[in-house]
Amino acid sequence: MKYIGIQKQIRRNNRKSLLLLFLFPLILVVLALILTGSPEVSFLFICLSAIWFVIAYFFHNKMIERATSSEAMSRRENPRVYNLLENMCISQGMEMPKLNIINDDSLNAFASGINQETFTVTLSKGIIEKLTDEELEGVIAHELSHIINRDVRLLIVSIIFVGIFSFISEMVFRGTSFIGGRSNDGKSNLPFILLAILISIVAFFVARLLHFAISRKREYLADAGAAEITKKPYALASALRKISGDPYIEAVTRRDVAQLFMHNPQFTERNLFGNLFSTHPPIEKRIELLEQYV
Repeated sequence: MKYIGIQKQIRRNNRKSLLLLFLFPLILVVLALILTGSPEVSFLFICLSAIWFVIAYFFHNKMIERATSSEAMSRRENPRVYNLLENMCISQGMEMPKLNIINDDSLNAFASGINQETFTVTLSKGIIEKLTDEELEGVIAHELSHIINRDVRLLIVSIIFVGIFSFISEMVFRGTSFIGGRSNDGKSNLPFILLAILISIVAFFVARLLHFAISRKREYLADAGAAEITKKPYALASALRKISGDPYIEAVTRRDVAQLFMHNPQFTERNLFGNLFSTHPPIEKRIELLEQYV
């Protein structure tokens, strides 16, 4: 995949972030109006969702650190990794993000954050110990590309909205299960129950598909960005091969957090729908594209 340029990608991602901020609430309003038929209840839905969004948006880093059991890494603890990250940031004219480590022997990494104060690159102990300097440089460049392109913010926005729709779908399903077969006037509630469940499921899956499509494209672009930064695409390809052999981080049990990682083996397999429900493109395809740069 041809790399389209950092500034152009930043502008494109900013536009998509705004589109998501408009599209997901719009779907939410339509869903609430259809399910309740009440503008007042729909307004309450939006207010509660807005509170959820604000809390998750501004505190997501703390939530992610807790979910991954990651902790800060200093230059004294690992000067090799710290210097690799610092030198690469200097070469790109960017401020250095925070550096975290997960005490796990498996190989994986991710970037997170919504602004300069929260941008973070997190590496597992295994990826630090088992990759060469060139390979680790490629991994760090991949994660820096996510930060430079503002992918991390875009993905956080989409993940939060998917979580909101997931919660609503679950509440609708549970709520309708408590509604009796007939209403007070003796009419059957079954059509309403089926319609409510169908609408909430459709809204949830639309949100999921949008998120998955965004996530897959961001991984390809981050790979291309890393190749552009390091001028060593073969090193990142080699790193991806090693990562594919042991990517599972035991501490990570939440699927929404697993989506942030460089390789998410939970949702990369092809199925009857192809890659529609994959958060990441097949790692073999990513390696193949990187090798075309050589």
